[in-house]
Amino acid sequence: MSDCGCDKARRDLEEYLRHEVCKTSAVDIADHLENCPQCQEEALVARTLTEVVARACKETAPDELRDQVIARLRSVQATH
Repeated sequence: MSDCGCDKARRDLEEYLRHEVCKTSAVDIADHLENCPQCQEEALVARTLTEVVARACKETAPDELRDQVIARLRSVQATH
């Protein structure tokens, strides 16, 4: 395949990291990332951010807070 260039690599980076681009585009972007330190750095930041957000989404609210929110929602629903 061929190097797709910085513009395409950056434009499609998020989809590439989530494996949401076609095989041809994935190979082209991977080839570009191998040879472009600036895009490698951007990809590292994007991967790190994605991992941090994924970890944060796995956290759950304390039971007491959830109970308070549910009680408040029921109260609001009962008055409307």
